Amino acid sequence: MHPMLNIAVKAARRAGNLIHRAADNIDHLTVTKKSNADYVSEVDRTAEQTIIQTILDVYPNHAILAEESGTQGESEYVWIIDPLDGTTNFLHGVPQYAVSIALQHNGVLTQAVIYDPTKNDLFTATRGRGAFLNDKRIRVSKRDQLADSLIGTGFPYSKMDHLDAYLNILRDVMQKTAGLRRPGSAALDLAWTAAGRYDAFFETGLKPWDIAAGCLLITEAGGMVSDLQGNEGYLKSGHICAGNPKIFAQLLQVMAPHLTPALKGQTADAN
Repeated sequence: MHPMLNIAVKAARRAGNLIHRAADNIDHLTVTKKSNADYVSEVDRTAEQTIIQTILDVYPNHAILAEESGTQGESEYVWIIDPLDGTTNFLHGVPQYAVSIALQHNGVLTQAVIYDPTKNDLFTATRGRGAFLNDKRIRVSKRDQLADSLIGTGFPYSKMDHLDAYLNILRDVMQKTAGLRRPGSAALDLAWTAAGRYDAFFETGLKPWDIAAGCLLITEAGGMVSDLQGNEGYLKSGHICAGNPKIFAQLLQVMAPHLTPALKGQTADAN
């Protein structure tokens, strides 16, 4: 295992253990509302500090981009961290959430870890070396017909800027696929797409820490990732489509008629 990936795994497991212990005590946690339907608990913050500390102990000069504490340091190496993706699930006792850690080197994603503490599932990837689940190689699915496909998504939940366009896409995708799932953690949805559980995934308005690790997992598992038009720039816009190459292409076609200028990245987008 690459030494930098090794540190990311160590950090993710430490955070996961902390989250797992806190899950038995949800009623006693301090929870703050960041914005409409967007919550942060003391667990998010403690887990994030644990991850950052684990990384900086070994790589003190690296930069951090983390959900709760923002940006710190400047370096060609940037760690992109979501300490608990799926906080709302966590707070309701729904066991679908994960730790997501990615490393970007000179703007290129090079390492990825997504850890699901409730199932002890560890998804890892190093650029150019493939993607793994618990040390076993994973690949995107082989399905080639959209009608047979299971698609993951996430509903808009705080900013509703793209709700109408999203609902139009949803209506079309529902009718043209075998099913849609919305479990509530984009990081895990992307990891599951990399492992072939979903054939594709799409969502609007995500943040870099929601998707960075998952994007590398998918490309290393033989899949494709883009914005909703098939272009780069998804880490910045937060609008993402990913999946096995054939279903990915068909899903982009279904979405195309419904994309607003904002979803095409033609106007300044609040997300």
